[in-house]
Amino acid sequence: MARKSVDGGGLAIGGLALLVLVLIGSWAWSRWGPHRPHLVARDAKVIRVQILNGSGEAGIGTRVATFLREGGYRVVEVRNADRTDYFTSMVVARRADLSMAKEVAHYLGEPPLIQQAWDSGSADVSVLIGSDRSRLRVEP
Repeated sequence: MARKSVDGGGLAIGGLALLVLVLIGSWAWSRWGPHRPHLVARDAKVIRVQILNGSGEAGIGTRVATFLREGGYRVVEVRNADRTDYFTSMVVARRADLSMAKEVAHYLGEPPLIQQAWDSGSADVSVLIGSDRSRLRVEP
């Protein structure tokens, strides 16, 4: 009696190769595709942002500032926070109107938002970077 062989190994390898190609294509599209979700059109008001590095990691404040500038925000100050052991990164609304802080928080990947209004002409929003800084989106 003749036996038929089924080439299941070749089919599995072909399926895996197709999956790898789809994943690479998806990653490339999200990285270099024409859509840039962080460049969302907004009103003409420029949002002034202060960056406070409380994580203890050197250079993270500059990286966040660069990312915000690429998104059209006006970074008015980058400096160390009052201490370097903040655990949670957060966006601080410096005005009674929370819309600007919500926009910045959305752009950075939705870190917690708090309101601490103060009368200052320099910044509308502060970004406090804590040790959970990897949760912040700092690249497109």
